[in-house]
Amino acid sequence: MEELVRTNDIVLISVIENLLEGAGIMHLVVDHHMSVLEGFGGMISRRILVDREQIEQARRIMREAGLGAELREP
Repeated sequence: MEELVRTNDIVLISVIENLLEGAGIMHLVVDHHMSVLEGFGGMISRRILVDREQIEQARRIMREAGLGAELREP
C-alpha cells in the first residue's frame, strides 16, 4: 500500500473516503487511534493508504476533485 494523503482534517478524510469508495478503490485510514490517544487534537496526522495497483487512479480522482494539493507524491 502507498500513502495517498496525510492530514489532521477529518472532514477532508471523509470527502476523500467518499471519492475512493465511489470509484471502488480499496483504501485504509491509519493512525486514527494514535491521533485519538495522543490527546492533543491533531498532532499525529492520519494517513490514507491505497493499494499500489490503484494509486494512480486514486491520484487522478483526487486531482479531478480539486484536491491535488493534498496528495503525497512518491
